[in-house]
Amino acid sequence: STTEKPIPLNNIADAEAFISGAEVAVIGFFQDPQSPEAEQFRLAAGQIPEVPFGLSSSAAVLSHYGASANTVALFRRVDNDRRDLDMNNRDVDAKKLTRFVRMNELRLVTEYDPVTAIGVMQSSLEFNLLLITDKMSPKHPERMRKFRAAAELFKGKILFILLDSNLKSNERVVSYFQLKKSQLPALAIFHTPDDEHDVLTPDEISIEHVQDFCNRFLQ
Repeated sequence: STTEKPIPLNNIADAEAFISGAEVAVIGFFQDPQSPEAEQFRLAAGQIPEVPFGLSSSAAVLSHYGASANTVALFRRVDNDRRDLDMNNRDVDAKKLTRFVRMNELRLVTEYDPVTAIGVMQSSLEFNLLLITDKMSPKHPERMRKFRAAAELFKGKILFILLDSNLKSNERVVSYFQLKKSQLPALAIFHTPDDEHDVLTPDEISIEHVQDFCNRFLQ
């Protein structure tokens, strides 16, 4: 069945359930759901199938979220943050809106690339944990499963990031932690305010290894 996209949010309870049901949720607040801005919002929603989009033109919902008309708000659970985009600016179209979502959609595990890097830099979380690994490895799905399970334990404290060692654009990050390809996969934890960091090259990525490494660094 094709779910309607964006999902109509007619009251505060609908909007709250919509936000709490996803790692990243986007709501368009439009007084007129047929306006040109709302049309651009619908176009963007169609281009990002994996992110839920909701639309509300209820005065109660707009007031509850302190949103003015023609505002798009992105809510993310990983650091309990919200980002707003003003659609009243005539320059904002579906393409810019798509980029806004891509830049700010931080998840429990965010894959690092030139676009998500911006959201990572602006995250309110001061601790970042990188899993530096080869995405093409047959062991990758299992490593990711364990890394994601560990991320659940540090939600709101540490931003978990996947860094694909195959990408040329990531070579600088790998060399910053003074790692060689032969030492991967590796874990690197980072405290953004003072650049303090630590690196671990475990034989395997296990939930326990990740948990111990994070707890030691936090202490």
